[in-house]
Formats: sequence, structure tokens, C-alpha cells
Amino acid sequence: MKIIYTAIIIILFASCKNEVKKDDSSAPLGDQIEKTTTAFLDPQTNDTLIYPEEKHFKNIRQVTFGGDNAEAYWSFDDSKLIFQSNNKNWGVNCDQMFLMNADETFMDKQPPMISTGKGRTTCSYFLPDGKHIVYGSTHLKDENCPEVPLKKEGKYVWPVYDSFDIFVADLEGNITAQLTNEPGYDAEATVSPKGDKIVFTSIRSGDLELYTMDLDGENVKQITDELGYDGGAFFSPDGSKLIFRASRPKTEAAIKEYKELLAQGLVQPTEMELFICNADGSELRQLTHLGNANWAPFFHPSGEKILFSSNFEAERGFPFNLYLIDIDGKNLERVTFSEGFDAFPVFSNDGKKLAFSSNRNNGGGRDTNLFIAEWQD
Repeated sequence: MKIIYTAIIIILFASCKNEVKKDDSSAPLGDQIEKTTTAFLDPQTNDTLIYPEEKHFKNIRQVTFGGDNAEAYWSFDDSKLIFQSNNKNWGVNCDQMFLMNADETFMDKQPPMISTGKGRTTCSYFLPDGKHIVYGSTHLKDENCPEVPLKKEGKYVWPVYDSFDIFVADLEGNITAQLTNEPGYDAEATVSPKGDKIVFTSIRSGDLELYTMDLDGENVKQITDELGYDGGAFFSPDGSKLIFRASRPKTEAAIKEYKELLAQGLVQPTEMELFICNADGSELRQLTHLGNANWAPFFHPSGEKILFSSNFEAERGFPFNLYLIDIDGKNLERVTFSEGFDAFPVFSNDGKKLAFSSNRNNGGGRDTNLFIAEWQD
């Protein structure tokens, strides 16, 4: 579950700031960021989807128009993307997987759905052959959409469904293999740019840890082993490193709460930092110390920076914007200047384009759409 419920996330963080304390170590980093007091669309530019401070976007194109659309991932040749949506106009009630060509826009038409249409799906990713994808799905346990709890005892939570397993499907939607079959949550699979490994999150050890496996599901290896939710992992462009988000409960009360919620299939997403390690799990270190929720990280094409989403500057837990940071934790830079939600940034394999999700240009509603920007350093 790589933070898949985009509209829910918007609600989820709207008033949680009072429950989350900022780390004091964020102050010097925050001073490096050029702040803006207003976020508005520039009337002087031809591209009204770009805020005037967003200097890394040369141009931008809105891809979807309605519903919650997220986690758009490129094929290895950058010709296609796979993404998840719950757009009711497309005949789905919870997240399913849809295929698109990289130059398509879906204002008046519907992309082909290539998941089963049953249960809930998450985190699809192309395999190197360009003819198959991996994704997580709950459909084996129940063909209906599982319930999505938002609060537990007044605190915001995400469900971690024990019915998620990871599957391989072709681009016609036919499931060709099941890669996981352990009891409990298995999801959040992404593929190394080298085309040899999959990283995913599993609860098979009793905690939410990262694992790698071969493309056929063999040679499973546990990568992390510290208490907390480790998820949303991506490989570096050369496949040598992993970047991911994690919660790390430290106090006795926080540990007790984490374990009790996890036993109920729930986690709290309001305090997460980014961690980086080698692809085998060695040399693990914390990358950010910003406080609040830092998540959806993805390597810059250089392999020397991380692009991620955060609300660490927000006064009430919202908005979320995109930031760049060096892999040594220095040179934090704000990239987007939305008053709403920008997240799920994913660079094309050639490094020229960025796909991301945003609720800019949604008429003030809760729709979260896909955008593709031409990137410039």
C-alpha cells in the first residue's frame, strides 16, 4: 500500500498537524528553502498549470480529469505508463490498474483497465520485457472493495490488508503468475532498473519490512529489520541503492501503539522519514530529519538526489509539496508550490520527464489527477 488512497490522504492530513511535532533539526534545512507566501497560477505564462516558482518544470500536461489517480510508473522504454485510479466514470469503485501511452490524455475517453476489476489493487510496475506488469491485489480473498477505515480512536490510520498478494499480468489483463503466497500483507512491489530484482513490503516477519526477490518470486531476502513501517521503496538508476519511507516508533508508548494497531491491520502515517541503503540492505541510514510525513521518494536521474513529497513546512499538516535533497541529506530544495497536494513523483527512464499526482486545477474539489512535466535541472 504505497499510500494509494489519494483523496483519503488529503483528508487524512488536513488536521493532523497538532498531533505531530516537528523535529528541531529541520530548522537549518528549512532556512535553505525559498519560501512563497502565495501560491497562484502565473497569468503571464502559456502553461497555466505551472506555478511561477516551479522552475524545474519546462512544461506540463494534465493526463486525467476526475477521480483519484496516482502512482503512474513508466515502462522501461518510456512509451507507456501504468497507473491506478478509482474514477467512477470508468466503472470502478476502488483502485484498479489502467494502461496508457505516454502521449495520451483522458478527458473524454477511458484507458484500458488491465487489473481484474475485483478487490483493491496497488503499486503496479512494469517488468523489463514491456509486456508484463506486477501489482498487488486483494481479489483472491474478496472480489468486493475492502473497507477503508480512516480513524481509530480518533487518530488517522491506513489499512494494511492481509489479503494483498503480488501478481504478474500481461497487458491484456491476464494474470500469468502469483509471486507471493505468504500469510499477511505483501505489496508495494517495484522493479530495479537493472531488470533483475523486485523490492516489496511484507509482514511475514511480524513487522512491515522490505524484501527483495527475483522477477519470478524466487530468492526472497529480507532487507530491513527495525521496528516500524518500511515501505514505498525504489531502486536507484543503477540498481545499487534503495530509497524508502519508514516510521520508527521509539518511546514505549509509541511502540505499544504501533504494535497494537498493526495487530489490527492498521498503521498511522503521520510521522515518516526517508531512509537509504544499499540494495542488499547494508549501510542503512536515515536521510531526512524533517518531522511530519516525508514519503513517496524517487531517485533523480543522476542518482545523487531524491525527489519526495512532504508536509514538514505545513502549519496544519497540509499542503504536501515536492522537494529535492542530496543523498547525503544536504541541499534541500522546494520544487512545487501548491496549496494542496503534490506527490508520487516518478522520473522517466531517460530522465527527461516527470509523472506526478496533484490536485491542482481540480476546481477546488478533491480530485487528484496525473500530470506529466518536462523536467529541467
